[in-house]
Amino acid sequence: MKRLAGFLLLSCLLSGCWSACAAQGKSEERHGPPKVLVIMREFLKPGKQGSTHEKTESAFVQAFRKANWPQHYFSVDSLSGKPRSLFLVGYNSFADWEKDNQAVAKNAALSAALERASAADGELLSEYDTGVFTYREDYSLNPPADIAQMRYFEISLFHVRPGHRNDWDELVKLVMKAYEKIPDTHWVTFEANYGTDGGTYLVFNPIKSLSEVDKAMGQDKDFAAAMGPDGMKRLAELEAASVETSQTNLFMFNPRNSYPPDEWIKADPAFWKPSGASSAAGTTSSKKKTPAKE
Repeated sequence: MKRLAGFLLLSCLLSGCWSACAAQGKSEERHGPPKVLVIMREFLKPGKQGSTHEKTESAFVQAFRKANWPQHYFSVDSLSGKPRSLFLVGYNSFADWEKDNQAVAKNAALSAALERASAADGELLSEYDTGVFTYREDYSLNPPADIAQMRYFEISLFHVRPGHRNDWDELVKLVMKAYEKIPDTHWVTFEANYGTDGGTYLVFNPIKSLSEVDKAMGQDKDFAAAMGPDGMKRLAELEAASVETSQTNLFMFNPRNSYPPDEWIKADPAFWKPSGASSAAGTTSSKKKTPAKE
């Protein structure tokens, strides 16, 4: 029962919303989650968070702003788990990601600036990695939202047991069917393609205020009612069979380490362009190194 209760808590925490497009460069394309999401993770040494890290990130900010780079991304900092910053970049396709990387490699001035910034930023890091994920529309519920107004992410990570993809698929569809009966529930799911173990799924819940977490925790009764006794029993069976590990962490948006689209800044300039701060920008492979050195 404790294992099932934990899964239900995760399900409740997924009731949120997603961006008009996590980090697309072209405004006309920002109408839903990106098809390809690249996440760079920087694990920080003790005492290197906050303004110390923001100072080194400002070099990336300045380099991309000077180049007037068209590709945007935004950053979030961990409030749970290991101290780390995530940088999220969205593309319409792998081909678009490739074009962006190639453009950075051909820009000598930008590449040189990125290398200098990488050397300084690297001194603060204990670990760095990149994961590439693709959008699973069939595992997402009511995804569109105004990400510019959000302030937090709950990110739930699920590792599916090898050979149990069918059980996982049934589990997700069962949960989605129940939440369709509960108002104002939304989430977006991405499946890992590169950089992490197979069978890995990320579920994003953007949040405007942490009071929404309090509200979500009270939805377990509504969820159980929507599932019914037979559905709850089947859910427990599928969760035990298919989910190897699961974890949910909370992240806070960091506008100082982000290079948001102009629309976001116009929507909320006080947040996305705070006084004395620059906006970071970069491409997935170019943030820490130029594509030619991948």
